[in-house]
Amino acid sequence: MNRTPRAPLPAPVRALLRNFRAQRPLRGGSLLITVFGDSIAPRGGAVTLGSLIRLAAPFGLTERLVRTSVARLARQGWLAGKRSGRRSEYRLTRTGAERFAQATRRIYGESPSLWDGKWTLVVVPPGGPRRAQLREDLKWLGFGQLNPSLFAHPGCTPGQARSWLRTVRGAEDALLLQGISTDLGNDRRLATRGWDLQDLARRYRRFAASFAPLQSAPSSVAALPPDTAFLIRTLLIHEYRKIHLRDPLLPPALLPPHWVGARAYQVCGSLYARVFPAAERYLSASAHRLHRPLPVAHPAVHARFGGIARLTRLAAPKRKIRFGVLRGKIKVADDFDTPLPQQAQAAFERRAHSDRKR
Repeated sequence: MNRTPRAPLPAPVRALLRNFRAQRPLRGGSLLITVFGDSIAPRGGAVTLGSLIRLAAPFGLTERLVRTSVARLARQGWLAGKRSGRRSEYRLTRTGAERFAQATRRIYGESPSLWDGKWTLVVVPPGGPRRAQLREDLKWLGFGQLNPSLFAHPGCTPGQARSWLRTVRGAEDALLLQGISTDLGNDRRLATRGWDLQDLARRYRRFAASFAPLQSAPSSVAALPPDTAFLIRTLLIHEYRKIHLRDPLLPPALLPPHWVGARAYQVCGSLYARVFPAAERYLSASAHRLHRPLPVAHPAVHARFGGIARLTRLAAPKRKIRFGVLRGKIKVADDFDTPLPQQAQAAFERRAHSDRKR
């Protein structure tokens, strides 16, 4: 089948792609998690292996790497596969879908603006074969580690934490508590002990700087071909996700002033809104299920970052008004302001009165 030659990638996109491909090791599973969570989950949560191979190829992932990465994700309980002849399809498992839902709320939702001063605490038992993985899972959920056995979270209730912990292997014997401090200064010291906010700020600044060239050229971004839009959308969420899912989403009272994470969220949301429509067209053309195309995206996807349609309107470049371009091309009659004949004026007024009654 003959294909239209692909247009050269813009320089900022080439730089982003070069930086991604230079990562060692090149973690195929991590990128596929991004593709599944951002693009496939809202469109039914299932896709053929061939589609994944096709979607991942421009990022430098070989067919072999995609196959081994998908197999690893299936062993870890994220995906479940089924076959039809020589073709296979992978779907999010129930556990995988629940964890994606948690990540979706964190990545695309706004950070809390208020705080009631309460901390949710998790005490994990000492030792155990899964202690290291349990610690990583709790950090992935936004908990900060205060000491080897104590984790804290300021933004979730004990009920939310209990629901989260059901998906974490090894957390069955953990104790769930709630505490409150009467001193905001102590709360801030607790935050700096549980999370490395300086390192988080550095990562957010690097992220914003990486995507600044695209952010500053809204008109050119809006005109990008669908495959390039998908590249940008995926790299944008992939890089943001790696930082943001380590962000505890502390309330402003516990953060340094002028927190750079808020700026990174705005950059990500604005650029995401611009490339989303074209990227969706690319998905529709390039990815499918075993026996049918992907369904349209769930309506909830349009609420990401506070509303994709709203952000697209806000990001649309304003058209510059040029005065005088029709000078000499429009002629105004000399009797333009002469009163209408009485018969014509009466007919006009009758019509206006009839319209008002309707």
